[in-house]
Amino acid sequence: MRTVTLLVLEGVDKGRVFRDLQIPVTIGREEGNALRLNDERVSRYHAKVQSEDGDIILTDLDSTNGTRVNGAAIQIRRLRPGDQLSIGRSMLLFGTMEEIEHRRNNSHGASAGHGVQTIRAEELAEASGRMAATAAKKPEPLPAPHVPTEWSAKADDIPPMPQKLSSSQAARLAEVFDYLHRGLTTSVENIEANEDGTEIKLGFAEWQTIQAVQMLLARYGRMVAEPEHH
Repeated sequence: MRTVTLLVLEGVDKGRVFRDLQIPVTIGREEGNALRLNDERVSRYHAKVQSEDGDIILTDLDSTNGTRVNGAAIQIRRLRPGDQLSIGRSMLLFGTMEEIEHRRNNSHGASAGHGVQTIRAEELAEASGRMAATAAKKPEPLPAPHVPTEWSAKADDIPPMPQKLSSSQAARLAEVFDYLHRGLTTSVENIEANEDGTEIKLGFAEWQTIQAVQMLLARYGRMVAEPEHH
């Protein structure tokens, strides 16, 4: 029986992993869906993932707010590892990290020959395990920071770092930050800008690395909020 894996990158369920779901898979807000999202903009039965002639097919089930794959509105679309599904306010990443890595390594314009490092699936697993160990220590809660409506790097909008970490916790947190920073750095080394600098072109391999970092951040956030589930 063929299975699929999807991870929630954005939305109320951010960080949840729906692993090895047996096809066909329905996605929606109602109980009874194999992949149930707690999102008011998701229809009761929003979309369906099925297999046909060796392909994985996503079909919108006449949902109220529609379905998008990699930003494009779709009614029916063949899915490949690394595709982003936008359903309601939720964004899902399709495929396991191993499947995405395989597609990236075999895609045109992949990082081979560009000197760009890749984040391997086993590295992701190791980093997740280290973060889970750190989250289980339950550091002292922080006061709720000001959260801007849009992302901002202004000093007043940056959340504060946790205080009074043990040396071990500080070392582990620094290791995680360094790992994520390395992923983002390698992703922007080979971007190309147009003549007036208003747009950039990002290769598929680099985009997939950014998604991997996004995936890890989503998982880490859920690990910290719900350590008992990890």
